[in-house]
Amino acid sequence: MTTTAADTVRSGTVLRHTARKDRPEPVTRTAPRRNAAGHDLGTVDLEPTVFGLVPNRAVLHQVVTAQLAAARAGTQSTKTRSEVRGGGAKPFRQKGTGRARQGSSRSPSMIGGGVALGPKPRSYAQRTPRKMVRLALLSALSDRADIGRILVVDDWTITAPKTKDAATIVRKLKVSGSILIVVAQDELDVERSFANLPQVHTTTFGELSAHDVLRADWLVFSDRTLPASASDFSGTHVVVDAPEAPAQAEKPAEAPAVADETDAAPAKPKARVRKAKAVAEPEAAVASDEPDEEADSDA
Repeated sequence: MTTTAADTVRSGTVLRHTARKDRPEPVTRTAPRRNAAGHDLGTVDLEPTVFGLVPNRAVLHQVVTAQLAAARAGTQSTKTRSEVRGGGAKPFRQKGTGRARQGSSRSPSMIGGGVALGPKPRSYAQRTPRKMVRLALLSALSDRADIGRILVVDDWTITAPKTKDAATIVRKLKVSGSILIVVAQDELDVERSFANLPQVHTTTFGELSAHDVLRADWLVFSDRTLPASASDFSGTHVVVDAPEAPAQAEKPAEAPAVADETDAAPAKPKARVRKAKAVAEPEAAVASDEPDEEADSDA
C-alpha cells in the first residue's frame, strides 16, 4: 500500500499514517404500513440516514450504560465508625487479656461497628457528547429496521382515553412482545389509552432514546412521528415554546394626598421657635444687668 503526503500527519519528529475507516453507504429499508383496524396499506420507505446505518456497537454500549447510570438515585449510604452510636470507651484493657488491643467497640472489625469503605450518596451521571447520543439512537433504529421490527400506523383514531380501544388496536396490528409506541407531543388521549397495557410503553418523539428502542421488540410509529431525516434527532429533547404571559394592565397613577389644613404644624419649626426663645432669654438677662453695672461705676 502506497501512501501520499495527504495521507500522513507529521507529529513532532515522528511521521505517522492516519487510519481512515471506510463506512458503508446507508441502505434504504422499508416498513409495513397499516391502519388502526389492522388492514395493510402497503409499505413505506424509511429514511436511509436514520434506519439504514450500520449499528455502532461500541457507541451503543457506552450511551446505554450512561443512560442506565443516570437513572440511578445514588441515595445508598452506610455509617462509618465515626457515625455509629457508642464506642466511646475502651472495650477492655490494653494488656493481659490475650486478645488483640482495641480502642473502640465500633471498629469495622467488630460486630456492631462501622462499615469500612462503604457506599455514600453520590451521582452516577456520566457526560456523553450529543453526537454520540444521536449516533446511538440512529444505530438502535437501524438495528430494528434491519430485523423488520418497525411498523407504521396511518392514524390511531382515538378521540378519548379508553384502554379497550387501545387493546383492540394492538390485537389487530398483530404485534407481540414488548411494544414501544412513539406518539406526538399533543396526543395525550393516545398516551393515556395505552398506559394501562403492561406490554405497551409510550414515549414522545423528543424523548426517544437508544435504551427504549433496544428494550422493545416492536417499534410503532405513526405518520406524524416517523422521522424524515437525521437532523430531527439533535441529542436533546424537543423544546416547546412556552405561551407568552398576558400583558398586565398599567395601574392608574394615584393622585397625591392633599394635606389637611387642620393638621398641626411640623415639629421642626416648633423646635426652632423654642430654641430661639431659649437663646433670647439669656440675652434679655444680660441686657437687664448692664444698667446696674453702669450705676455702680457712676457711684
